[in-house]
Amino acid sequence: MACDTPAGILQCELQLPEEATIEVALAAARTLLGSDAANWDRAGTGIYGKVCGRGHVWADGDRIEVYRALQLDPRARRRERARHRGGRGAR
Repeated sequence: MACDTPAGILQCELQLPEEATIEVALAAARTLLGSDAANWDRAGTGIYGKVCGRGHVWADGDRIEVYRALQLDPRARRRERARHRGGRGAR
């Protein structure tokens, strides 16, 4: 399990029964990493960078990832920078 936090990435290894879902893994990781490590109830989840729902049954050896929300939409950020530069192509 890998969890992206403002303080850095936290990781833990879990021993769970076969056919366990990501939701089960999140509950187990929460006890190891602490309630403040992530927004456990709402955070996006995935396996090796591919978004997966909480009901997904993961395979042995998969790295389950807990994602934190972006602070600012990258497209909005680019538009803001372009506006300050004076439009397209201005540098």
